[in-house]
Amino acid sequence: MLIALTGGIASGKSTVARQFVALGATEIDADLLAREVVEPGSAGLASVVQAFGPSVIAADGSLDRQALATIAFSDEQSRKRLESILHPLIQQLASERIKNIDGVVVYTIPLLVETKSPLKFDHIIAVSAPVESRVQRLIQHRGMTEQAARARIHAQSSDQERESIADTVISSDCSMEELLSKSASTYLELTAGTN
Repeated sequence: MLIALTGGIASGKSTVARQFVALGATEIDADLLAREVVEPGSAGLASVVQAFGPSVIAADGSLDRQALATIAFSDEQSRKRLESILHPLIQQLASERIKNIDGVVVYTIPLLVETKSPLKFDHIIAVSAPVESRVQRLIQHRGMTEQAARARIHAQSSDQERESIADTVISSDCSMEELLSKSASTYLELTAGTN
């Protein structure tokens, strides 16, 4: 069974994914794949440097994520350019990984709406939270400025867009305990009857 787990930045999807893994799923995280495809020496990193210049390379030869984010999120054209480089590489890597896993796979993919993933999902789950809650989480837990947090949220699809393609919506505007409980219930309902 292949489950897509989507949600905007700071929506709570990582918490839901951890609960699914605790209950027996294998997680593939698009954000981790995005890091893999731009490792030093990779074709992905060469393409990013070609598109955005050498200022996105750190002193150790790795991708300077902060420098790239500053450029890529400054305007829509730059962001779309970056996505056109990374998304096909991430999708290819995800397909390869998923093929080799038995059982329940949860593919955590924040940009499911944006990437129009070619993968065939058995079930799509969207994790949603009010924008103001997400802004506060980004400020508190990731040290972002309010302006940077809003820019990141604004650069992604809205909760409404994600919910429109989802089979199940989990609201994370609740306590951690409630979110874990909702996640467990959803997972157990979905996997009832599978081994």
